[in-house]
Amino acid sequence: MARDDETSTLPQSKGDDDLNRKLAELYETLHGIARQTLGSRKAERLLDPTELVHECYIRLRRTRLSADMPRTEMVALAATAIRSILVDHSRQVASLKRGGGMNRVTLHADQLAREQPVDVLALDSALERLALLDPRMARVVELRFFGGLTIEETASTLGVRASAVESDWSLARAWLHRELRG
Repeated sequence: MARDDETSTLPQSKGDDDLNRKLAELYETLHGIARQTLGSRKAERLLDPTELVHECYIRLRRTRLSADMPRTEMVALAATAIRSILVDHSRQVASLKRGGGMNRVTLHADQLAREQPVDVLALDSALERLALLDPRMARVVELRFFGGLTIEETASTLGVRASAVESDWSLARAWLHRELRG
């Protein structure tokens, strides 16, 4: 009987090993995304890329991950986790000092802004407003900015054509520029 119990746990443990291997392969991608998302100004940063990736990993392990999940789907889940972590962290920092200490990130130069810091809470609020107007467009921003997915990967994740993602991405960037600049 003990052998049956041991045998029944082997596939789960192999699945865990496969999942851990996939997450380890994803680590460098997530670390690169975290470095880009947080920007290069260390003095303004209260969260470092490694901390962000580790918190993301913890949150991913709590989700419905499986070893057979496509890489882009894992990155999509990571994008949502990274956004949530940055927002939570910014709120925590803001609560420490009234009106100050907002966590700022530098958006990718080719994405939403050029070398200008953006308040994560303002970006999150704008994305929530955008999601009310166009949920897919908001998801495109989340996957591209927080997940670092390409146009093609985003299209595959959302089950739409790349041209639709390009259009959504272009419109969303313009809308967010206007919203974030007042």
